[in-house]
Amino acid sequence: MSKPYHENKISIKAWAEEDRPREKLTTQGRRALTDAELIAILISSGTDTESAVELSKRILHHYDNDLNKLAKASINDLCNFRGIGEAKAISIIAALEIGRRRNDTEEKPAEFIRSSKDGYNLMRRHLVDLNHEEFWMILVGRSGKILGKELVSKGGLSNTIADPKIIFGAALQYQAAGVILVHNHPSGNLKPSQSDLELTKRLASAGKLLEIQVLDHLILTDSGYLSFADESLL
Repeated sequence: MSKPYHENKISIKAWAEEDRPREKLTTQGRRALTDAELIAILISSGTDTESAVELSKRILHHYDNDLNKLAKASINDLCNFRGIGEAKAISIIAALEIGRRRNDTEEKPAEFIRSSKDGYNLMRRHLVDLNHEEFWMILVGRSGKILGKELVSKGGLSNTIADPKIIFGAALQYQAAGVILVHNHPSGNLKPSQSDLELTKRLASAGKLLEIQVLDHLILTDSGYLSFADESLL
């Protein structure tokens, strides 16, 4: 949808004092602001027909008033809203990404893999809010110490490619005793596909020849994870 090259915009400065989100934050504190008011601070101005808050409410309504859904939006998605250009879209995306990273730093990642939850906590920040699949691996030493993590490949909406040569080549380089395979399902479905099961079996067999154990395969979504080891699927 095309938008006018030039629009008359209603600046927050033109609002009544009590309606300005910035002033409200200063006088009442950050917790007093609604999600729409916080986004309005980021975008600063609305259009000739709606204020920044009204525009923000419209954007949020489109995403069911769910910030997690909004966090998945691309620059192009946001630019489809009249009154949102590339700079404003980038501001919204950057602010939501900062919030996500803050959540990630509240729990220090484990230095050792003791459970599937440790692997989930380590990889969650890399795989939530993605609209495409990514395949990663965690390299693990004999004591369970995390040696590193590597992105193997990026895919489309429903699949990705995991090349055994890349996986075990990296494992040999790290001198790893084992690997944990990790990929996400943007659909939100935690159930492994038939190709997931076949790939895991094939990689586990290849690992035995090199004495590098496939310790687990984690499927991550925005709301949780599934562990092949926990479900006895290895």
